[in-house]
Amino acid sequence: MLIARVIAEPAILSAHLDAAVHAIEAQGARVIGADPLPAIDQVLQVMTQDGDPAAIRGVLDRHFQPSDLLIADHLPQVPQVFVSDMDSTMIGQECIDELADFAGLKDQIADITERAMQGELDFAEALTERVRLLGGLGEDAIQQCLDERIRDMPGARTLVATLKAHGCNTVLVTGGFHQFADPVAERLGFERVVGNRLAVSHGKLTGGLVGDIVDSAVKEAVLRGEVEARGGAASLATGDGANDIPMLVAASYGVAYHAKPKARAAANGAIDRGDLTDVLRLLGIPESDWN
Repeated sequence: MLIARVIAEPAILSAHLDAAVHAIEAQGARVIGADPLPAIDQVLQVMTQDGDPAAIRGVLDRHFQPSDLLIADHLPQVPQVFVSDMDSTMIGQECIDELADFAGLKDQIADITERAMQGELDFAEALTERVRLLGGLGEDAIQQCLDERIRDMPGARTLVATLKAHGCNTVLVTGGFHQFADPVAERLGFERVVGNRLAVSHGKLTGGLVGDIVDSAVKEAVLRGEVEARGGAASLATGDGANDIPMLVAASYGVAYHAKPKARAAANGAIDRGDLTDVLRLLGIPESDWN
């Protein structure tokens, strides 16, 4: 059995539901239910037998975009592990791009960032090059950037607080930097942070990093380690870029958040329409239970 949950404008859902059901069945699946999810606003739950997840997702995308969705081979449950990317997922910015603006290099560095997130460049090489370009920038630019530029994504605090209230362990894992991730995690309520660290000497960035690079393999390893520590618990991962793909695939529920095409295609969930609270809706947590 496959269970697909979709959030879209009510008018779109009602206008296209019959056509979507017929299209799913034309793909060889048998639809055994297509009904609103009880107590959850605007969520349609479609239950099928013998369906191909990719084919069903294609149908849902064609009929209900823009939408938010999750497809699972079981009834979704509240996860006990939540591991999330930071930049452009929990916050609305790419920290290194904003920091580069203080060095007059935003356009150059942002282009490298975009290509890395699209999966066109090796992440570690792209990160090393961008950090090198920041060498000589005053350390005080970090705090100024945090104060002036870095803002939480809508729904981020509610998502983290609600999951924690339901017994979920929360980890912020980023290819960005502890100097940004630590205060962001404290503000949002994450219990653990894994990230890179900018090297500083005499009040200036050296153009290097301290320790090993946190890349896609590390993100996946963090998620798998948290799941193993909890006896194979259900897990949720959110992210937006190519370096999040292994983590999104490894999670029980990998939700690509307003993501690059490769990340969206790899995940079994996507938020294209709403904010991070729609993750709670897709998991079946009613608004009355949000924190």
